[in-house]
Amino acid sequence: QVQLVESGGGLVQTGGSLRLSCVPSRSIFSIYAMGWYRQAPGKQRELVADITSRGSTNYAASVKGRFTISRDDAINTVYLQMNSLKPEDTAVYYCNAELTIAHYYWGQGTQVTVSS
Repeated sequence: QVQLVESGGGLVQTGGSLRLSCVPSRSIFSIYAMGWYRQAPGKQRELVADITSRGSTNYAASVKGRFTISRDDAINTVYLQMNSLKPEDTAVYYCNAELTIAHYYWGQGTQVTVSS
């Protein structure tokens, strides 16, 4: 199993930036992939970005060029740097760990609100 601790959400104006952090309870190298998902009110949860243990990244089209997923192996942390934020980015953001293929674990979620 994996426990995930998220931090970094908050309120920001349009065009602003936030950085989300996620710390798993086991080594990042033992996890197949980690990612960030988001869920806005009345909408389904959607993938924002993910990164594999080998460092390959994948982004939703709506955030490509604005968001960057990365990891710091030394402190076992995955980040989501969010720049040029828009009101439509408002959602609860969840850290996700795919321990092995199709075995997922979730963080508690952190609220991101972008005001217009």
